[in-house]
Amino acid sequence: MMTVNEIMKKLPHRYPFLLVDRIIELKPNESITAIKNVTINEQFFQGHFPGQPIMPGVLIIEAMAQAGGVLAFSSGNDANSVFFMSIEKAKFRKPVVPGDQLKMEIKVIQQRGNVWRLSGTAKVDDKVVSESEFTAMITNREIS
Repeated sequence: MMTVNEIMKKLPHRYPFLLVDRIIELKPNESITAIKNVTINEQFFQGHFPGQPIMPGVLIIEAMAQAGGVLAFSSGNDANSVFFMSIEKAKFRKPVVPGDQLKMEIKVIQQRGNVWRLSGTAKVDDKVVSESEFTAMITNREIS
């Protein structure tokens, strides 16, 4: 289990772009399960969409990638930055709305050096709402 304060020690993301609230399971170099509590207070709901708030699909993918970053940073390396390299096979099955709890399950497909290939599934009430494969590079490079 990892709280949001512990997550912020692993990830460089901060409000309003930190999209992981809790880690409920972590197996270094293998998998991670994370939670995002979706509330009407999210800034993106102001424009996506007024009167019918829906979490943007790209932010669901970003939340899964952030969980993957926590996995990579918790797997015994000394990196401090993570960068997307590719997003593949992204599918969006159901809208995510305020009040939903997004449960993200991320698994390592392959790891070579500082390049991680991951698969992610996001669920609400045990129903798949999104899935994707993504590749990221972890590094000690400073963001400037």
